[in-house]
Amino acid sequence: MLNRRDVLKTTSLALTGLAVGINNFKFSEEFKSHRPERNKRKFRSDSVDATIEHMKKVIADKELAWLFENCFPNTLDTTIEFHGKRNGKLDTFVITGDIPAMWLRDSTAQVTPYLPLCKDDRKLRDLILGIINRQTTCILIDPYANAFNFDDKEPSRWHQDKTAMRNELHERKWEIDSLCYAIRLAYLYWKTTGDASFMDSDWQSAMNRIYDVFREQQRINGDGSYRFKREFAAWYGDFIANDGLGLPTKKVGLIHSAFRPCDDACLFPFLIPSNFFAVVSLRQLAEMVSTELRNKAFADSCQHFADELEPLIYEHGRAFHLKHGYCYAFETDGYGNRYFMDDGNLPSLISLPYLGCVPIDDEVYQNTRRFILSDDHIYYFKGKAGEGYGGPHAGWEMIWHLGVIAVALTSTNDNEILKQLRILKTTHAGTGFMHEAFHKDDAKRFTRSWFAWANTLFGELCLKLEKERPHLLKKVV
Repeated sequence: MLNRRDVLKTTSLALTGLAVGINNFKFSEEFKSHRPERNKRKFRSDSVDATIEHMKKVIADKELAWLFENCFPNTLDTTIEFHGKRNGKLDTFVITGDIPAMWLRDSTAQVTPYLPLCKDDRKLRDLILGIINRQTTCILIDPYANAFNFDDKEPSRWHQDKTAMRNELHERKWEIDSLCYAIRLAYLYWKTTGDASFMDSDWQSAMNRIYDVFREQQRINGDGSYRFKREFAAWYGDFIANDGLGLPTKKVGLIHSAFRPCDDACLFPFLIPSNFFAVVSLRQLAEMVSTELRNKAFADSCQHFADELEPLIYEHGRAFHLKHGYCYAFETDGYGNRYFMDDGNLPSLISLPYLGCVPIDDEVYQNTRRFILSDDHIYYFKGKAGEGYGGPHAGWEMIWHLGVIAVALTSTNDNEILKQLRILKTTHAGTGFMHEAFHKDDAKRFTRSWFAWANTLFGELCLKLEKERPHLLKKVV
């Protein structure tokens, strides 16, 4: 009889259908830059280039310095498909890399590491302002969609999905975090630059729609308008049970999510990391509209919503694990069923402190972290190439680079951080870039050779270490 790991292994390998990366780059002992030639870069920033030169002097490990040089500018070098003006506003369209569409989540995460440079780099500041404006447009088109096409000229490959598809949508998977990330980018940009010019009537309408969707997906007064079916789905991650609504839940007040940040279907619709993220986002939104727009009524509504959600997360999303004590569950249904796991994408349970959801010394978080990074976690893998956690999306025994980086971003232990840097250094398979996931025993078996989010998040990690733990960058890992 197969145990649950064997079942998942068989299912993942049979159904994932993701292309495994091939080492298309010749490894260079001299660590020659793998950036595009200067005249072929999609967007050029002097401040980013200056940061690269500075960090190459700061990072003692030549291979890590080379990785930073390749990865940190990857979003600007390769994924800015449009930057200019549309309808009188700055507009920027950013693809994820090897998928030619713009995700609300990825487009925020891809440029977050550049925000500190915006004060002194007007070009970069305008670029990010254009992304905020584009995200506003996307939300007004459909707040339930996760990914968007540049315009409505051609439908995406998913146009036959049984949901309210339209040509502007690349995919219409309802994920709480997509809307949270749009708030996050606006908030961090505003806090960094003090510029509130994006808070026009369109942005205010988009923020009201976010609030309304979050309320609707509590499903207190009915099931809401969202449904999703994909005929001939390649694997179970694209399948939503219960006629496209998701498994039944007890309506306790948490927000339902149909899909996880990795774009896989939730098992139980109350996705705890994303509900945590919603609490933070609602409070950030309240601060923005209260400070800049003097809209006390909407600010109070957002604040009260966050205050309503937070205790529900602790009540329903926290439970006793047989080996690790009280932990945060990944998903729950309000009936007492809980799924103990984590996923390599963000928001994740590991990334909660990074996103401002819990303090790093939160006892339940630390218990959860020990569980996730142990053999008791079904998606934690150790092998010849490295160790870390993944999830069902990229296949069995595949470790996410985003997960490895998230562990380092949220660690307070020098040795643990150095260990993650060592894993990152030795699993890029000679390409000089981060990937979505790599096999625990062979880093040359990887998915997504062009994944800009993982690249720029690695850059963000290096910059964080220079600021907070510069002694670690003086080591050869």
